[in-house]
Amino acid sequence: MTDELWARPEPLIPVRPRRFRYPGRKRADDRAALEGILYAVRTGIGWNRLPTALFGASGATCRQRLTEWHEAGVWQELHERLLAELRAAGLLDLSAALVDSSHLRALKGGTARGRARSTGASPARSTT
Repeated sequence: MTDELWARPEPLIPVRPRRFRYPGRKRADDRAALEGILYAVRTGIGWNRLPTALFGASGATCRQRLTEWHEAGVWQELHERLLAELRAAGLLDLSAALVDSSHLRALKGGTARGRARSTGASPARSTT
């Protein structure tokens, strides 16, 4: 990840101070965790298969940071800032946006449905 790209989410990520008493293991780098998260999301790889040596953060750590940052509102704020940048540059065109019908509420409701009918010509015979 380039420094220019890292400069966008870095100020949004909450700082977690290290405990004074019983500090435990040193916290993994946030930048490494973000790189792991982006890799997992882009490739669809499972968290348990994320190559720790490649990023410096384990899959479990990346998953935990994803949850922490979601709860802190980091992703929503980052999304809004990126949309604002695109709008300001004139690069955001919502005229070609599509809305999936599963995200729209049927205000008048659908027609009443009866019992589901079989799709075959006749029911299948029992094989037992």
